[in-house]
Amino acid sequence: MPNTHVAAIDQGTTSSRCIVFDAAGAVCAVARREHRQIFPRPGWVEHDAVEIWTNVQAVAAEALAQAGLSPRDLAAVGVTNQRETTVLWDKATGRPIHNAIVWQDTRTDALVKAIGGEEGPDRLRALTGLPLATYFAGPKIRWLLDNVPGARARAEAGELLFGTMESWLIWNLTGRHVTDVTNASRTLLMNLATLDWDDRLLQAVGVPRAILPQIVSSSEVYGEARGVLAGVPVAAALGDQQAALFGQTCFETGEGKCTYGTGGFLLVNTGAAAVRSKSGLITTVAYRIGQAPPIYALEGSIAVAGALVQWIRDNLGLISSADEVEALARTVEDNGGCYIVPAFAGLFAPYWRDDARGVIAGLTGYVNKGHIARAVLEATAWQVREVTDAMAADAGAPLTRLKADGGMTANGLLMQFQADVLGVPVVRPTVPETTCLGAAYAAGLAVGVWPDLAALRANWRQDAEWRPRLAAEAREKACRKWKKAVQRTLDWIDDDDA
Repeated sequence: MPNTHVAAIDQGTTSSRCIVFDAAGAVCAVARREHRQIFPRPGWVEHDAVEIWTNVQAVAAEALAQAGLSPRDLAAVGVTNQRETTVLWDKATGRPIHNAIVWQDTRTDALVKAIGGEEGPDRLRALTGLPLATYFAGPKIRWLLDNVPGARARAEAGELLFGTMESWLIWNLTGRHVTDVTNASRTLLMNLATLDWDDRLLQAVGVPRAILPQIVSSSEVYGEARGVLAGVPVAAALGDQQAALFGQTCFETGEGKCTYGTGGFLLVNTGAAAVRSKSGLITTVAYRIGQAPPIYALEGSIAVAGALVQWIRDNLGLISSADEVEALARTVEDNGGCYIVPAFAGLFAPYWRDDARGVIAGLTGYVNKGHIARAVLEATAWQVREVTDAMAADAGAPLTRLKADGGMTANGLLMQFQADVLGVPVVRPTVPETTCLGAAYAAGLAVGVWPDLAALRANWRQDAEWRPRLAAEAREKACRKWKKAVQRTLDWIDDDDA
């Protein structure tokens, strides 16, 4: 009898997980370990890639032990990852030459402006579907080459390798240097039409081709794992948000989802067409199955969602664990007139403003920590509202229902407020951790655990639904206040700021 269990490694911004699924897409085991968040300077965010690889090995072993399985019981393993986070390592020793630079990091702000030149943020958009922003991997590579002594010469000599985190993990698991199309599409170096590195982009950003991995599809066998997963086919890789879209079985044009994690990410499947946004959204690759044509998506990226809950826990001490935020927020009836815009590293979609920084607006002597907690949750919902408005403008049709997933969907107050500010139902699937599920599905497809996309869609089940209760007039008044708060974040960073 063939193996029907599939594992997924989710290398996220704050932790690494391994989840084992059965053939019905049900969770059999979960293991998770956090890694350090390193902040060398304001706006700089780094991770230790070796620590992450150590944690990935540990959670894989823990998940197998929980499930009572050995590597030979797994049909395949898929990898999903925090996108854009960039690591360079020595090809011979496997040691990183610097901490990984995280997607939230803003150190490349001046570099991005220089690359844009007179054309500005849209200089590379026609080829990449992306605005020039500190978010993406290409400028992070350039910064490492320019600032780590000897790095550029070694890179041009073929002694260094670049990868986003799925590439780093697959290299350590199998020895192959690859990246999938979804992650490659986040570098500012891949041509969205050819799905290959483009010499015009490499020259513009200043990255040598010698360090780049081979671009492969999202669902194919890359090789067999070594070590703790010895012999298991490594058969999928997707950026975390594309993996969540896949796990939510959004396979038809117009279907979409929003993932509520460290950041917030709304993706809508646009089919075989790479739709160009006029409303501040990103055009990206949704997935590619084997040698089939690629499927594209429009994306609204929000930098800070769950990270804001972490911030009031770790930096302000208002709560001792993230799940306490809902109870604290429920001690008050509303936000007391307080709005928090968490532009810690600028604003992503639909603004794309690196010069913005966070604000707490509307403070009065009446506001207490309950109002702050409520404003923290509401900040995520308002950011999603702005992205859905942009999505509707590009699509020419309003949203009618939002599929939600990710850790924050356990927060009923947030989900109800999200339905209220959108004015449409919000639904959560039975398996809310669809990032891992999507990676498992793609890996299982590659080795025949599931025959086709229809079999995956048959697994989707609704767990909960929230319907809007807020009157339209009240919703729009609150939205107006939110947008006033957003305007107060802009133009904070000056040219002479360190």
